[in-house]
Amino acid sequence: MNAVRELTVMSREWCHLCHDLLEKLQPLAAELGWTIRVFDVDADPALEARWDELVPVVLAGDVELCHYHLDESAVRAYCGRFPLESAA
Repeated sequence: MNAVRELTVMSREWCHLCHDLLEKLQPLAAELGWTIRVFDVDADPALEARWDELVPVVLAGDVELCHYHLDESAVRAYCGRFPLESAA
C-alpha cells in the first residue's frame, strides 16, 4: 500500500521568506520522494486566521515541521519515518 507522501506549505504570494523556503524545500522533497502542495493563506480567510503570522509553514498532515525558515533536519527526520517502498 502506497502512503501519500505530501508536504504542505502555507504561503503568501508576496512573501520573500515563503519563496526562499520553497526554493530550498523543492530539491529536498524531490530527493526524499515527497510532493509539495502550496496554499496561499490570503486566498482563504480560515487559513489566514490560523496561519497568518507563522507563514511560511511546512506541514506533513497535521504535523508542523517548521515555519519561517526551512528546518531541513526536521523534514528529513519526519520523512525518514516513511521509507520509499521497493518494487519487489
